[in-house]
Amino acid sequence: MGVSKDARPRRRMTQAAPPLERLKKRADFLAAAKGFACAKGAVLVQARDRRDGMDQVRVGFTATRRIGGAVVRNRAKRRLREAARATLSGLARAGCDYVLIARGGAAERPWLRLLDDLKSALIRLAADLAAAPGAGTTLSLPSSPQPLSARRPKGRPKAHPASDAER
Repeated sequence: MGVSKDARPRRRMTQAAPPLERLKKRADFLAAAKGFACAKGAVLVQARDRRDGMDQVRVGFTATRRIGGAVVRNRAKRRLREAARATLSGLARAGCDYVLIARGGAAERPWLRLLDDLKSALIRLAADLAAAPGAGTTLSLPSSPQPLSARRPKGRPKAHPASDAER
């Protein structure tokens, strides 16, 4: 015999956060990369305030080949998706895009530590986004990181042409 509809447990209808919208276009990922970033443990989180008046939170997931083969990358992204469902509803800032990037060990990291990594990164990014110019509030942090686009390029600086001529 089958189970009747009334015998199934019912979900409570509460004021749950709206479902997270996924980032799928490359342009959205690139725009988020120009915002703030915070690396904690096995996850790197990039955040950008869209400033479009919409309260929707959008999130994207990525894992590079550096962390492993296809199986490892897919496992890491599945774990990040579930961690995002568990934490973003309470800690994400409305109107922001988030990109969660799996780092080495994300597929094997203990679940509670992965959640803690994501929570601490989101808390830090919330403070950075609040302190950003035009955010509406002024919060001064002693060591607030700059957006990635404002940092100096990596690598050795090129020699000045005049210094080569003097040698």
